[in-house]
Amino acid sequence: MDNSKIHILIVDDDDKIRDLLKQYLKGNNFLVSTAINASDAEEKLKIVKFDLAIVDIMMPGKDGLQLTKEIREKIDLPIILLTAKGEAEDRVRGLELGAEDYLPKPFEPKELLLRIKNVIKRIKKDKHIITSIKIGKASINIKKMEILKDKKIIKINASEKILLENMISSAGKIFSREEISKITNLTQERSIDVLVTRLRQKIEPDPKNPKYLQTVRGTGYVLWLD
Repeated sequence: MDNSKIHILIVDDDDKIRDLLKQYLKGNNFLVSTAINASDAEEKLKIVKFDLAIVDIMMPGKDGLQLTKEIREKIDLPIILLTAKGEAEDRVRGLELGAEDYLPKPFEPKELLLRIKNVIKRIKKDKHIITSIKIGKASINIKKMEILKDKKIIKINASEKILLENMISSAGKIFSREEISKITNLTQERSIDVLVTRLRQKIEPDPKNPKYLQTVRGTGYVLWLD
């Protein structure tokens, strides 16, 4: 992995954390820019194409969750959220909004580095499978990371993409939560359930009564194709 070609945006109002992460990531050969709040980040996003953003949830003014929502509505930028320890609701909400991963504070910089590498690896991984497929009324373009449904284009993130790739290539196979955890690098069972729920909302005609992405009680999930 050539880190020098990867540009990371750090968004955090804490000067010490922001500077520490910048120096640490630069020491690992990443190109790093910083923003002191959401507004600062938005200005930088208008003029620079970043490969990944690290966003603190607890910021004055517009918080990290609001910023994540607005970024994901506009561009396919992978986001790792920094969350307060024990704030499970914020972490789940962040994943629902499209964040790739989260890291509770306090944390070791080495752990953040590992998560960055895992996210980038998932994004760059090319499994050479079907790039487009239709599931019900949803037309999925894996390469473009988008779904066309009801004349609307819906974006998918890297975690959703990698899970869809695997489930499409093994349609009818039951994927346990342990398998999905290995595929997506999501360690919390709740996070996996959120990921599946998010995909159902994007591909199912009735997400509450899924026809294609179904739960196999006590076992895991399975994708059925027409």
